[in-house]
Amino acid sequence: MEERRPGLDPAVAEVRLAVRRALTALPTGSTVIVGLSGGADSLALAAGVAFEAPKLGLTAMSVTVDHGLQENSADAAAAAVTHARALGLDARVVRVEVGAEGGPEAAARDARYAALRDAAREAAAEAVLVAHTLDDQAETVLLGLARGAGATSLQGMAEATDLDGVAVLRPLLGVRRATTRAACVAEGLEPWDDPHNVDPRFARVRVRERVLPVLEAELGPGIAEALARTAAQLREDAEAFDEMIEETIEDIVEHAEAGISVSAAALAANPAALRHRIIRHIVASEFHESLTRSQTLEVARLVTDWSGQGPIDLPGCRARRVGGRIEFSAAPDSRGR
Repeated sequence: MEERRPGLDPAVAEVRLAVRRALTALPTGSTVIVGLSGGADSLALAAGVAFEAPKLGLTAMSVTVDHGLQENSADAAAAAVTHARALGLDARVVRVEVGAEGGPEAAARDARYAALRDAAREAAAEAVLVAHTLDDQAETVLLGLARGAGATSLQGMAEATDLDGVAVLRPLLGVRRATTRAACVAEGLEPWDDPHNVDPRFARVRVRERVLPVLEAELGPGIAEALARTAAQLREDAEAFDEMIEETIEDIVEHAEAGISVSAAALAANPAALRHRIIRHIVASEFHESLTRSQTLEVARLVTDWSGQGPIDLPGCRARRVGGRIEFSAAPDSRGR
């Protein structure tokens, strides 16, 4: 248990401890960037980083991304900068243009991460810190479950990921949203409440405002924590599978003239779970596309239930059986790209 000086608010202490654990692994002298929207989660994170970073010999700054999606977005961004500077952080605003690909939420997220990545490169920062909480993790898992997106989606968000060579850290994945808001109150910080966070047009908002409260009421408290634990367990399983795939794939994959091929007998000798992951891994690594479960199963039938069926068209590629091998080749309309 962390030792706290008398009078330190428990919520503030919890946030600072989570931040310290994330920052301790970074080299002394590094620069870190906080993605600061001005909301309670990111404001609590910024306060935690402003307190902990200097003690660890780190330089911290904040970047607020103005998506320009609301009339008062510039005012909200300016308020976030004011808070950051009051905390002792160097702060700036980056204005971005949000496209339409993938829907408004995905487009805004892509624009935001691109801006944070570019800011990190410009500042030669070691990492970008973002303020996803345990509640965000639970919502992500539920959304993945509803979409039937498989174990990869149910893993939720990782504590650390790579964004085109820039480390993205999520120190607050074990911290509840109520805790970040309490920390802001304790430190006299006034967060900005994004109206999009209560707009029922967005699936994540409906999960937050309607689905999770019903689950808590009907099944008892602790649903969010249980979903977060599930994500962590699935991520551990996925890491183990990834190691097995890396060990296996070197022995069973060969480069072919049209793409890449894999031994059907070797695939058949593996358990179904590993076989399916190898198929998805090949398509993702060679053709940068993701397969649905039904597409994966169709390819697997070339191994386990082959009766001479023809090629299978997949996103970005085509799979077919040639003798004792499954051959993956670029789709005809993508070869010239």
